[in-house]
Parts: sequence; structure tokens; C-alpha cells
Amino acid sequence: MANSPTKRNTSFVFSFRVLASAISLALCIFFTTHHHHHHNTIGSDGVSHGFESVRRSILALKTDPLKPRLDHIKKQAEDHRMLALMYASYARKLKLESSKVVRVFAELSRDFSDLMNKPQYTALFSSDGAIDESVLRQLEKEVKERIKTARQVIGEAKESFDNQLKIQKLKDTIFSVNEQLTKAKKQGAFSSLIAAKSIPKSLHCISMRLMEERIAHPEKYSDEGKPTAPELEDPKLYHYAIFSDNVVAASVVVNSATKNAKEPWKHVFHVVTDKMNLGAMQVMFKLKNYNGAHIEVKAVEDYKFLNSSYVPVLRQLESANLQKFYFENKLENATKDTTNMKFRNPKYLSILNHLRFYLPEMYPKLHRILFLDDDIVVQKDLTGLWKIDMDGKVNGAVETCFGSFHRYAQYMNFSHPLIKAKFNPKACAWAYGMNFFDLDAWRREKCTEEYHYWQNLNENRTLWKLGTLPPGLITFYSTTKPLEKSWHVLGLGYNPSISMEEIKNAAVVHFNGNMKPWLDIAMNQFKPLWSKFVDYELEFVQACNFGL
Repeated sequence: MANSPTKRNTSFVFSFRVLASAISLALCIFFTTHHHHHHNTIGSDGVSHGFESVRRSILALKTDPLKPRLDHIKKQAEDHRMLALMYASYARKLKLESSKVVRVFAELSRDFSDLMNKPQYTALFSSDGAIDESVLRQLEKEVKERIKTARQVIGEAKESFDNQLKIQKLKDTIFSVNEQLTKAKKQGAFSSLIAAKSIPKSLHCISMRLMEERIAHPEKYSDEGKPTAPELEDPKLYHYAIFSDNVVAASVVVNSATKNAKEPWKHVFHVVTDKMNLGAMQVMFKLKNYNGAHIEVKAVEDYKFLNSSYVPVLRQLESANLQKFYFENKLENATKDTTNMKFRNPKYLSILNHLRFYLPEMYPKLHRILFLDDDIVVQKDLTGLWKIDMDGKVNGAVETCFGSFHRYAQYMNFSHPLIKAKFNPKACAWAYGMNFFDLDAWRREKCTEEYHYWQNLNENRTLWKLGTLPPGLITFYSTTKPLEKSWHVLGLGYNPSISMEEIKNAAVVHFNGNMKPWLDIAMNQFKPLWSKFVDYELEFVQACNFGL
């Protein structure tokens, strides 16, 4: 079959293209070979050597395997220099300045910097020319030596770092736990204070029901217009002073004293309360005859001489700073000082609590009087106290010191020059709660004036915190006669380890502390000593479910 014209044309075009490609390839080979030969010849004559060096340098930059190697060495050196710096910084954070660790790592970092700044190596880094392999090898050797040293030092220091880190973490944990413990203690102390100082609902109920009875039958309970009973001023009888706003507690004191008295009709109880509780107190002590004992109930407001112009405590209570200290409603203020938080209770500055310093003026016809707190229970006849020779002293009290505890230094600020000059910090403290006072000696020694002097000086609370014991210790510093400890056993409101034998032998037991016997937080082993003198048979007590 004959070839068509189209096929012949296609074959001709293909043959021409192959021929043209072959000719082009031949020409390239010719010119390349000729050009290479020409430059070699010129180079041997020294005519074009510079041109050849530049061409080779450019090629070297593109293809020289030493360049990545140099970059790698430089990066390793810089990485280990930074690692040494970080370890030095970490050592400072872990407070290792006193050891050589910080210094060693700082020197390692400097060694890397000094090495990389050597002239032959800086030239190597900055040069655009071919890399001198011998210089590179020397650099690599020195870098490896320093890396080896750095890793060795890090390995040796790692255990120390780990230990220090553990210690630091432990310290942080201890600090955090202490912070939480301190906060919990403050909150606990504040909650305990609320539990101890709040009035139970049942106790408040009794006061309200007694007051209701007083309002309903005023003629039965009022003493207004009636002449003062001669027994109330008879110095031959046994007189007691009880200052309280707690109706049940005051009745327990009188109940226990009269039930244990051999001749209760010879005992006179002077009960003083505030105006708010006066009606309830009057009803309580008129509901029974207390074995023939004589009971006087008065309000503190009935003693007209007790005013702010005469009494420092009343004057101080009028100051804005003291009112802010006591009554500002801030939890952080209440819990700022856990140790002395209880002294923020306003009762420590109430006149009812400070009446004990005015006994001679309140009872001018009496020679001797026994002061009783409202949280005590009388267990024996107390007339033996009137037979004690007071040796001219004013205050008969049981001392509480043992070892270094309950010394004057714990109650007063002996950094104050006035306190330091006047008192012995090791002097033994005594207790309020049951105190036998010789009122004639009191008047002779001018003890009330002494109390006023020091109370005025302590207006800014720099001599002692607050409360009545510190000013009592000061007022009766040299005029206190120690009594036998069995007269007055303390601690039933906070110390569960008091022996029952000691309690049994005590004439008076004292529930001083937060765990008062009328509260739910009272200690069960001691509470029956108090509750057996509560008049549970009274309808007012039963109606309020007191003690249930």
C-alpha cells in the first residue's frame, strides 16, 4: 500500500528535529571542552587565577559540607551556654548561693561565651569564604570538651537540685498548712467565743418569763418604798456580793451557799444586776425563801455615785476609739489577735464587771464581805473565812501560780516603764471568783483610789490588755493574803484533768473558762456539780425546757 502525503510530511519533521538536537549537543560539548581547556591554560600562566578563586568560593558556599557542621557546633555551644545560665538562675531560686553551684554554672556559661568569641572562631563565623577545616576541627574539639564538662557538672548537681526542690516544696507545703491552721484557729476561737458568750435560748426564755411575771404582779415583787431590812446592813452577819446578769447562775450560787451553810439565816446575799435583768432577778429570789437567808436585789443604776465623772471605766466606754474596738462589726477585727480575743468582749469593760472595785462605798456599814462570781458552786460552809486573821491585808485569795505560769508577767506589759518600775514580773498571781475582802483595811489602804490611778493610765490599753484581773493584781499587789487552795478550786470550765478528789475537798469550785455549766459545751463530768442546784421544779424553768 502506497504511503500517503501526510505520513511522509510527519516523518520529515521528526527527522529534522532529531538532527537539530544532535547538532546542538555536539556544539555544547565542543564549546564546554574548549572553554575548560582555555581557562586551564590561562591559569597556568597566572593571568586569570582571581577569577577562578571567586568561582570556586561561590560554589563552596553552595556545596561545602563544612558549613552545616559549623552551624551545628555553634548551636550546641549556644544551647549549653544557655543551659548553664538557666541552672545558675535555678540554683539562686533554690537559695543555693552559699554553695559553689551558682558559681560553677556561671563560669561554664562564661567559658562557652569566651570560646565563641576567640578571634580565629569569630573569623570562621563571619567569613564568606571557604571554611578552614583544621580550625573547625579545633573548635569542635573545644566545644565538645566544654559540653562534656557541663554535662558532668549537671549530672553531679542534679541530686542536689532535686533535694533542694523537694525541700522547697516541703517548706511551701508547711507554710501553706500553717496558714490554713492559723486561719482555722482564728475561726475556731471566734466560733468558740460565740458559743461561750451567747445566751442560750432556754436561759433567755427563763428571764423573759420571770420578767413577764414581774410586770403582771408588780406589787408582789417590788421593794420600792419599803424600809431597808436591818439584816442587810448588819456587820455581825455573813455578807456576800454577787454581781451578775444571769438569773439562773446567780440563783445557783445562792442555792449552793445556803444549802451548805450551817446557819443560813445568818447569811446575807447582795445581788446586783443591770436594769434590764432587775425584774427577773427580783422574781427569782422571791419565789422561795432560800432556807431563811437574806437576799437583796438591786440594779447597778441604783448606786448613783457610779457615773462617768467618778468611774474611769464608764468614762472610757464613752470614747469613740474604745467603742470602735469593741463594737465595730468586722470579723477580721474580732479574729486579729486570737490569744486576747476574749478581751474584746464588752463585758470586760462593763461597770457590772468592775463593781468589785467599789465594795466599800456600796456597803459602807460593813467590815468584811465575800465576793463570789456567778460561775461558782459552793460545796461547804464558808463561815470559816470570817475567822481567818487577814494580817492587815485587804484581799484574801487563792494563788494560781506554778512554775513560770500565772505570774504577773503574763498579765501586764513589763516593757512599759511604769509597770517595770512598780511590780515584780515573777510575783504570783491569784484568782478572782472567791475573794474575801476586809473593807476596813481597803478604806485604810485607799485601794479604790489606787485602782482609779492605774485604770486612768491604761486608757490606751498599753499597761495591760483588758479585764478585771490585771487591775486587781495591781490594786492589791502588796495587800493580798494567800488562802489555802482547798477554799477555791478553779478550771472546771476548761480543764478536764482536775481530779475528783480535789473537787470533793473544795469549799468552792469555779467554772472559769468558756465551758460554762449552763451551756451545751459544758464538760459532762463537771456539769452535775452545778445542775443539782438548779431549781428545775420552778414552772418558769420547766416551761423553757432548761437543761434538756
